[in-house]
Amino acid sequence: MQDKHLFEYAVIRVVPRVEREEFLNVGVILLCSKQKFLKMLYHLDRERLQVFAKELDMEALEENLRSFQRIALGGIDAGPIGELDAASRFRWLTATRSTVVQTSKVHPGFCGNGDDTLGRLYNQLVLQ
Repeated sequence: MQDKHLFEYAVIRVVPRVEREEFLNVGVILLCSKQKFLKMLYHLDRERLQVFAKELDMEALEENLRSFQRIALGGIDAGPIGELDAASRFRWLTATRSTVVQTSKVHPGFCGNGDDTLGRLYNQLVLQ
């Protein structure tokens, strides 16, 4: 187990009508503090989203997801939150909110490589 490190992840969801609590998975965010790894991947299946919620503003949604990605990467381009440490940015991004872009509860696991684990989860939870 020495080459395995604790990681946490959450699924990023689009919830077009918050009151209905219906959602589509569009991304995954993964934190592995030991590896100093925080990254988010997302994919918008515009056709599927339009069928699901035709009133959805795709450009605004894409900008919100890009903001999530900037904050995950950190740095000045992400504003004040982007300057926090990775764990704090992850907690901020995965905090419960009632908006169109939400995250699932945080789930733990063990991984050897953050990129590989993120790719596997992204494939299973978003692309399939």
